[in-house]
This record gives sequence, C-alpha cells and structure tokens, in this order.
Amino acid sequence: MNYQELTCQFEQHADAQRAEQMSRYMRHQFEFYGIQTPIRKKIYQSDLRVAKKSKAIDWQLLQATFENPHRECQYFVIDYLSRMQAYLKFEDIEQYLFYFVKNKQWWDTIDGFDRIIGNIGLVDKRVNQLMLAWSLSDDIWLRRIAIDHQLLRKERTNTDLLSQIILNNLNQAEFFINKAIGWSLREYSKTNPDWVRNFINSIPTGLSKLSIREASKYL
Repeated sequence: MNYQELTCQFEQHADAQRAEQMSRYMRHQFEFYGIQTPIRKKIYQSDLRVAKKSKAIDWQLLQATFENPHRECQYFVIDYLSRMQAYLKFEDIEQYLFYFVKNKQWWDTIDGFDRIIGNIGLVDKRVNQLMLAWSLSDDIWLRRIAIDHQLLRKERTNTDLLSQIILNNLNQAEFFINKAIGWSLREYSKTNPDWVRNFINSIPTGLSKLSIREASKYL
C-alpha cells in the first residue's frame, strides 16, 4: 500500500454530488471525495489485512494521507490505526497521535481517536494520567477524548477515573462536552445503572440538562 495508490483509488470512486452533500453535513469544513463508508472501506480492506500481518505501522503513509484535504483520508487513518491497535504503544500518543487529534478537528475524527487512545489505556495505565490532564485542556476536543475514551469498556471501566474527568468538566456551555458526558454515562449505564444513577444524584448542580437527558436514556 502506498499513498499514491490509495488516493488514486479514492479519485476513481469520487462522486461530486455526494461530496457536496457530505461537505454540507460537516458545515463545509472539509472537502470530500463523496465515497460512502462501505465503499471506502472496501477499497482498502485487503491492504489493511496485509498491514496487520506485517505487524508494523507505516507512520509515513499515515502522515501523508492525513495531510490530504479530503475527509476520507482522515477516516482511512482511523481505520488503519483501529486495525493495527495491537501494535500501538503509549509513546505513539505523543509522537504521532497527538498531531492527528490536534489537527482537522471535528467530532467525526475525534470520536474515532478516542477509542484508539482508550484501548492503549487498557494495556498501559499511563494513559489514565494523560486523560486527566487532557480533561482540563483548553482544547475542547482533547477534553472530549478524555471523557469518552472508556466507551464500551463495560466491567473494565475505571469509575474513579470517569468520575474525576466528568467532575473536571461540570458547568460547561459547550455542546460537544455536555454531549460527551451524557454519552459516557449512558454507555456505562448499560453495565452498571446503579452507579450512574447514584453519580447523577450526587451532583445537585453542574451537570447540564443535555448530559442528564443522555445519561438517563436507559435508566
């Protein structure tokens, strides 16, 4: 797999009309080829299988692809890293992933990187302190990653960490932060509804109506 072959495949599957629709959905912040997700993933699914067998992450390919202005290229980076999750380590966050999460930011990529970084935290507890630091960042997208990095952990959720990160983000007016808080609590309520109910009730003020509504969906 190389950058030229990948982008050539994207260009061959481009759909100008759909590209405009996709760009409009993202508030015209990004260009698109106009490739639907199943088609996009099919383009490089065999290449990802080969990459996984190699057990080596091609950071040069990822950096070149990420710089492409078309949003599908950032999606490729996320799909690639998700497939290569087993070969990611804590040091990769500062050396590579931090750049990805700090650039071309919007909810669609951030919500991909949160799981990738969160999964590193399952094997390296240094991620816990990093997420606490990010939960206090001036960058709302770093805070959103911190809030949601434990999604789908179920019984492996570190509730002390989740609680502290949410407490660090109370009384927020930012939609994407309040939504993330509600989302993290809602997901964990599927595993431990009593903990989520007690947590909400323990905070008389600070949680937004949006966070409470999202968190209470399954309670």
